[in-house]
Amino acid sequence: MDKTETKLSDFSLLYPAGHKDSGKSPDISRETIEQLELDLLFQLNNAPLEEFFTTSPEVIKYRQEIFEDMEACPELGETLAKVVPVLLDIEELRRLASNVASAGSDTESYLFSLSEIELYTSCLTILHKGLDGCRERVKSEAFRALCDRVVELTESDYYRDLNEKLNALTQRVRDIKSVTLGVNLDSQLRPVYAGVLSINSRPFKSGEVIDKILRLNFKNDENTCIAQLSPFLKGQSENQQYATTHAFYAAINDVFRSSVRSWRRVVSEYVLENTDFLLSLLPEVEFVVKASRVVSALRRRGITLCRPDVRPVEEQALRFRSLANPVVALRIEDDIVTNDLIFDERAGIYVLTGPNRGGKSVITCALGQAVAFCMLGLPVAASEAVISPCDGIFAHFPTGSEDTIDKGRLGEECARLEEIFDRATKHSLILLDEALSSTGSFEASYIAAEVLTGFAVLGCHVLFSTHLHELAAKLDDVNAESRARGGVLVDNLVAGIDDGKRSFRILRQAPDGKSYAHDIAEKYNLSFDQIMAKIEKRS
Repeated sequence: MDKTETKLSDFSLLYPAGHKDSGKSPDISRETIEQLELDLLFQLNNAPLEEFFTTSPEVIKYRQEIFEDMEACPELGETLAKVVPVLLDIEELRRLASNVASAGSDTESYLFSLSEIELYTSCLTILHKGLDGCRERVKSEAFRALCDRVVELTESDYYRDLNEKLNALTQRVRDIKSVTLGVNLDSQLRPVYAGVLSINSRPFKSGEVIDKILRLNFKNDENTCIAQLSPFLKGQSENQQYATTHAFYAAINDVFRSSVRSWRRVVSEYVLENTDFLLSLLPEVEFVVKASRVVSALRRRGITLCRPDVRPVEEQALRFRSLANPVVALRIEDDIVTNDLIFDERAGIYVLTGPNRGGKSVITCALGQAVAFCMLGLPVAASEAVISPCDGIFAHFPTGSEDTIDKGRLGEECARLEEIFDRATKHSLILLDEALSSTGSFEASYIAAEVLTGFAVLGCHVLFSTHLHELAAKLDDVNAESRARGGVLVDNLVAGIDDGKRSFRILRQAPDGKSYAHDIAEKYNLSFDQIMAKIEKRS
């Protein structure tokens, strides 16, 4: 078999052939990922989550099929999970080997290369064994290609020959139990030259010369020393230890030199290239494994997941039925309230108002999480979803210090909003949760109306969760300006209250500011009835 047929450098778990390096990556920052709590959900170690987002419907479909395969064949995830620690061992081995190589030790480099090949063949064995059982059941292009390539590699004549050579060489190394050195001394009995006399398959034993003589068994006693064995390098300074070790390896190198040269040809011609490929897959494998675990956890939690209908970016489609927040779902045991959220010709932007802790922040995050899941190729926590990928997701959430009124922080908030305007386009998604909460309601409402008008003219999708109920009165003016400039329209959403209790239902209607003011007053025991009850209790 031609070895070029077994090359895997053009394979990716996450991208169809030719797509990996095409197109611009969406603008989704580490800060946005943290605000949506996606970093806590996936907990990746080998690459940041932001590297895996895509705006390509074709790439998203490619990944959707991968995750559907992983749900249908759980052994796929189990197999890939077993591969991850082996690949990490190869990475660590290479790091150590680079230090050895800089020290110039051929023997240690030889041993490291043997270990790397063992890890490489171990990795392929895991893949072959794990994928073989589900090879006929997988439907995704990625897993079909991976199964075929692994079979091609492991069943090739070259791979069998490699394993035979590896077994012979490793056995030879493992049979080495001791080395016999010849040491020349100077007139002061100080060692000056050393060389290897033999490499032995049996270790030396401690002994005393008188014991050896009295036993009169010289034939089978060649590995018994005439004195007690001492720990190698014991009592030497650091410089002396280095010199002794260097001299020892220099002698060993002479013995192994021919083996090293022949083995390097094997390694350089074939193995390193394929090992490099497997290492390059490590971030993708980790992402696929951990993402599939998130999906499985949501299924076990009873959350409805759907494969979103992915539309072109230019269509700006964004519609959900029974949308849930997956992070909240995995964090609490209570029943999860779902909501519809539909962006259409009457609302490219929503202003969401309602009582404190009424679900505003939850649905705002859920929207961002759903779009992010889609752009990662994952199913979405909804019964139905139609999504156009975004060229960027921008979030402005409270930092904690902004929960109280402090006009000194207004400039910082405005700067954050300005940065969003500098980076966003009409194909972006903007998530604002209690933005401008660091200033009084008059200033906040004025600035919010200006900001909303700007986003409306830009034409992007925005969900603005706010305590500024009076902002609803300004939306007619915002829409008039946006309509005149060819922008999108702004509509209201309300976090509902049923019989004085939060329902966590999000309704598309104008807010009733009085009812929420009454709700807040009751929360702090400051409604008129509550105050009168306190007064009467004291009298």
